[in-house]
Amino acid sequence: MTTLDINSGGSGADGRPYHETYKPASHFRSKDEEFDAVKIGMWLFLATEVLLFAGLFVGYAIFRMMHPEAFRNGSHYLDWKWGCLNTIVLLFSSWTIATAIGNAQRNEQKALRRNLLLTIACALLFVGIKFTFEYTPKWSGWFFKFDPALSHYEASGQTALGGMFEYVEGYGGKRPGSLFDYPFADNPYEPMWWSIYYCATGIHATHVLIGVGLIFWLYLRARKLHFGPGHYNAVEIVGLYWHIVDLIWIFLFPLLYLVH
Repeated sequence: MTTLDINSGGSGADGRPYHETYKPASHFRSKDEEFDAVKIGMWLFLATEVLLFAGLFVGYAIFRMMHPEAFRNGSHYLDWKWGCLNTIVLLFSSWTIATAIGNAQRNEQKALRRNLLLTIACALLFVGIKFTFEYTPKWSGWFFKFDPALSHYEASGQTALGGMFEYVEGYGGKRPGSLFDYPFADNPYEPMWWSIYYCATGIHATHVLIGVGLIFWLYLRARKLHFGPGHYNAVEIVGLYWHIVDLIWIFLFPLLYLVH
């Protein structure tokens, strides 16, 4: 049994909450030793995550050096305002998850649950903005009705989902690789840019969704009073994961949206 096990039940036989009766796994001499071990394990995992995205960054640098015009054209279609908004959302979520760790350490149960839910809400908002205002129009030409960018184009009159989306003729088709069929591309290597864009941001968004699942798992356990001053390892470990998700976006945002 490890620190991250899913132990059921909110309290022990004596009625005390789980975090007060928690004991380390049998192969650890103390809680501190167990905490250090799981934390080192998490840092090793995060190192592999950094290596994963480092490969994408290196690919970006090489292909940009080979085809700078294609990358400039592709980056031109990204709206830095959405990227900036998503950066603010993720930074705020980083604060809420860090605060949640402190709440667990101080046995502030309501605040712990509230900050975990706020972190989940921010993560879902991040993914919602990404898919609704960035992926969907560029991939298909369909704009969300309240997307400010829609006012810059002439809608074709086609609508979908009860009028919530409007189609702009000739805008879509900015897809990766062989799926690319944007009719006004100026450079034959622009599909390469979109491959890098969707790959990097798609893998990052997948990490965000995995984080949502992990934080929701923390929330369910927090409702059973599993975390407190005597045991909060899982909150801190998931918090480390969430911080690396934030950190990677801090690099992706300027690289994709601001560098022209």
